[in-house]
Amino acid sequence: MERTDGRNLIELRPVSMEPGFQVHAEGSVLISTGVTRVLCAVSVEERVPGWLRGTGAGWVTAEYAMLPRATNTRTNRERGSTGGRSQEIQRLIGRSLRAVVDLDRLGERSFTVDCDVIQADAGTRTAAITGSYVALYLAMEQMVRDGQLSAVPMKAAVAATSVGVVDGEVLLDLCYEEDSRADVDANLVRMSTGEYVEVQSTAEGAAFSRDLLSQILNAADSGIYELFKIQESVIASVVAERDAAQA
Repeated sequence: MERTDGRNLIELRPVSMEPGFQVHAEGSVLISTGVTRVLCAVSVEERVPGWLRGTGAGWVTAEYAMLPRATNTRTNRERGSTGGRSQEIQRLIGRSLRAVVDLDRLGERSFTVDCDVIQADAGTRTAAITGSYVALYLAMEQMVRDGQLSAVPMKAAVAATSVGVVDGEVLLDLCYEEDSRADVDANLVRMSTGEYVEVQSTAEGAAFSRDLLSQILNAADSGIYELFKIQESVIASVVAERDAAQA
């Protein structure tokens, strides 16, 4: 089949990350995947939730929101309480980040990553996870330079992408038009050490086979490995700039 944007079946949308997008945040990245854009910003507080007080361990959590005109029609701002979809997504982002952070090495600090969708064309949660990892790493790397951490307490990288089955074909990194027609829809989060943090896979129509699930996993792996390379390149570029500034 021919995809709406001319990509190969197993090809990511163009991905870019702009680090330091918010100058006041301890770490920030504007990630773009196609026309989906998510701003990921890290805030650090010298306190932890009550159950962690006195343990010496830290905490990492996330919040997720979508601007009213991120989509084709205006959606109301969430006021007072977070909607069910946003709660689900921010919990997923938080779980994904905690999977790769050594919380015991943070000290009693809380890291909150705010993920705000500026423009949505599907894949907002996966973009948020991929961008949040870079923003969080850069925040921690700067804290090492400032003497607040002895080393970046990351055990691995983490990234995410979507896969769907549309008209019988397995497609990587769905845009909205493809996502809305998918017979199977999946979001996958994986660490650079190979383990999965999350596999969400749903049949929108008929049930799917184990063989098809294997094809979905293989497609996701190929995309996520590309995302790891992009993350690594962005981090290396910022670290080199910081090294040059300190020289």
